[in-house]
Amino acid sequence: MIGERAKKIKLVILDVDGVLTDGRIVYDANGVESKFFNVKDGHGIKLLQRAGIRVAIISGRESEVVTRRAAELGIDPVYQRALDKVGPYLEILNSTGCTHDETAYMGDDLPDIPLLRRVGLAAAPADALEYVLPYAHFITTKGGGWGAVRELCDLILREQGKWDLICGKYFVD
Repeated sequence: MIGERAKKIKLVILDVDGVLTDGRIVYDANGVESKFFNVKDGHGIKLLQRAGIRVAIISGRESEVVTRRAAELGIDPVYQRALDKVGPYLEILNSTGCTHDETAYMGDDLPDIPLLRRVGLAAAPADALEYVLPYAHFITTKGGGWGAVRELCDLILREQGKWDLICGKYFVD
């Protein structure tokens, strides 16, 4: 069932805190915010994009760090300070022409449940809150910020038969 859902995906939308990061927010003495992103997740996003799958972000918080990371990875659109994520989600579907069934979403907390309930492939990191997990079709083995996004990316590429095309060059001499 997960495989059939993954085969249809043309768009992946991600939450940030607890998904692309481990949920920690660090401020230095000057109030400068830091977040920790996993390079494996970033590479997975780039692999999806090479396969023609779009990636977007919807985050409840606003952070310059997220703006910078999204730009670095070529993620567009990026919605921040989205306390109600349904509006941005519907805007993304409208602008991309993707349907609910063609969309995957990964989230880890209460504000993510409305989107997890709508998408064709709902995913959650292993360390998502326990009341979020029942809404996920796919629960990763890794936690947020520790490779959970990469697991979702790899699943989609494999199920769509794009893994060898996109990643095969890494396995040959």
